[in-house]
Amino acid sequence: MSLVSSSPSPPPTPEPVAPNRSQRTRCWAARDAFFACLDAHGIIDSLKGHEVATAHCGKQDIAFKNECAGSWVEYFKKRRVMEHKKDELMKGLAKEGAVKLELPQQTPPQQRS
Repeated sequence: MSLVSSSPSPPPTPEPVAPNRSQRTRCWAARDAFFACLDAHGIIDSLKGHEVATAHCGKQDIAFKNECAGSWVEYFKKRRVMEHKKDELMKGLAKEGAVKLELPQQTPPQQRS
């Protein structure tokens, strides 16, 4: 009696490889071109406004997706929205007269030998 199955097992999935310097540079250039197009059309959130973003910047979005890992594309798009919200909050606070406080640097506790 044999416990070994005769059906072939699926091939192992390859380990993801980190992009090299030139791949990262191409990714960032494609991201910058896409974001410049969004800026030119007044689009902040290309995830929620996907149809509008695609209509105006579809070519740049495709290049962005082709040059960058999917997780990077999603991260950069979400970060763009977060940075915009942060900038708007800071502008609002400045208009209200808020003052930026400089906090002293904390030194980490020394490790005992």
